[in-house]
Parts: sequence; structure tokens; C-alpha cells
Amino acid sequence: MRKFAWLSIVTAVATIVLKTAAWAMTDSVGLLSDAAESTVNLVAAVVALVALTVAARPATERFLYGRAKAEYFSAAVEGLMIFVAAAVILVTAVERFVNPRPLENLGIGLVVVVIASVLNGVVALVLLRAGTRHNSITLRADGQHLMTDVVTSAGVLIGVGLVALTGWERLDALVAFAVGVNIIVTGISLLSESVSGLLDKALPDEDHQVITEILRRRTDEGSTTFHGLQTREAGQERFMSVHVLVPDEWTVKHGHDYIEGLEDELRGALPSLRVLTHLEPISDPASYQDIPAAHVPIHGEEHDPTRPPREQSP
Repeated sequence: MRKFAWLSIVTAVATIVLKTAAWAMTDSVGLLSDAAESTVNLVAAVVALVALTVAARPATERFLYGRAKAEYFSAAVEGLMIFVAAAVILVTAVERFVNPRPLENLGIGLVVVVIASVLNGVVALVLLRAGTRHNSITLRADGQHLMTDVVTSAGVLIGVGLVALTGWERLDALVAFAVGVNIIVTGISLLSESVSGLLDKALPDEDHQVITEILRRRTDEGSTTFHGLQTREAGQERFMSVHVLVPDEWTVKHGHDYIEGLEDELRGALPSLRVLTHLEPISDPASYQDIPAAHVPIHGEEHDPTRPPREQSP
């Protein structure tokens, strides 16, 4: 996936050059704010490349589960940088509102920004699709940031165009201020997602539905059942653990073969899923005393996961 990070870096450099040229030609603070956001894109893309490189490293004796969570640090850094860019934009916008200046060469300046926006839009779609396909928060964050940049540029183009039509120079500063506020909203979203990942957020509801459907289909009351399902995600990796309750008379070999088939089916439905199972005898009361306090319900309300199936009311 690092090729997508390199694509983002090259795009950021190109858009910085284009937007800075547009600002130099027009002296528009709105276009300056747009160029500042592209600078953030460049640094964020470099951070993303580092994060993806670290996350791709294999597990070691010190990092037994790998370094997949490095991607969340990338999203957090990008979110914090967005706040810095927003602060600079807001301060500049206030100063220009107090001391407005006439804009120049608007025609060619706006054309340059349109070219940069189209480039950003195409790359943003590529990153968002790659992020969804590979379940990468780093690529999704980078794609969302670039798409926000496209929306920002559209707003700036409209604002600067209205300045040309109306002659109201302070409108340029108001547009820049709106850009700053919009960037802050994006930064809050990125920080929220990265913090959730670092705190072992559960898998999405659609993944839970896939998992629970498989477990319900394999449930045979009085013979096999499941409880204590927990899930989490770390970067591109998805994890689940579940207690598998089987007949007391099953041999270890029988239970192992059953679990192997279950894990294969789960990984077939969710390819990046890592499955941890805990085998327990279905009739032993102790099997119902280690259910985690927080877990994903597998069966309907008629099923009590804390009691053996034979003891439950029909």
C-alpha cells in the first residue's frame, strides 16, 4: 500500500506548487488558506508513508502481534496538523478582514486552482477506494483529507469569484475563515477515529452480523453453542474471540477439528479476521462463569448464555 502514500506525496507537491502560484498571482487570502491545507497534505502523506512502512513490518519477539496500530498514530498526527493549519488560516483571515486588499489576476489564478482541485479529487477517490479495500485507516484518512481539500477549493473558488463580481474584498477573508472552520471539523473526525482504534474499538456492526450468522447457523442446542464473543480492530487487522461449547464426551481431536472448520469458515467470510477460540464442555457449570462483562450477543433473547441449554426453558 505504500505506493498509494507515494501517490499522495507527489500529488501534494504538485498542488502546493499550483496553489501557491495562484495565491502569488492574486494575493487572495482564501487561496493562501487553500495552499496551506495542501502543505498539511504533504506532511500528512509523508507521515502516512512512515506509518504504513512500520505497520507492514513482521511480528518480532518484542511486538508479537505486529505493529498494525502504527496507522492510528498517522491519523492522529494528521488530525493535529490540521488544527495547526486551521489556526494559521483563521488568524490570517481575521487580519485580512480588518485590512482588506484588492485582488489581482483572478482569472488565471482560479484556473490554476481548478487544475489542482481536479488532481486532488482523482487521487482522493483512489485513496478512499484503496483504504476501504485494504481496511487501512491511514489511506482512508489521507483520502478524506484530500477530498476535504477539494471541497475547500470549491468554496474558495466560489468566494473569490464572488469577490470579482461584487467587489466586496472582505468576502475573501470570510471564505478563508470558513475554510479554517471546515478543516477543524475534519481534524476532530480524524482524531476521534484514531483514538477509537487505539482503544480497541469493536468491529463494525456489519462484521458482527456476518460473524453471528455463522455462529447461529452452527449452533445445535444441547450439542454445540457459543457465547462471550468479543471483537476489535488494529489498523488492517481484525480480531475476534469466542467460547465454543461442545458435548462433554468429545475428544480433544474432535473438538480441534470442529474449531478448525469454524475458523476456516469465519476467515472465508472475513479474510483479514484473526480468530481465537476457547473450547469448553457444554454441561459444565464452570463454562458459564467466564463470560466477559462486555460481549456481542450471538443468539436471541430466548437464549440465556449464562446457563446450559438443557436447563433453559423451551
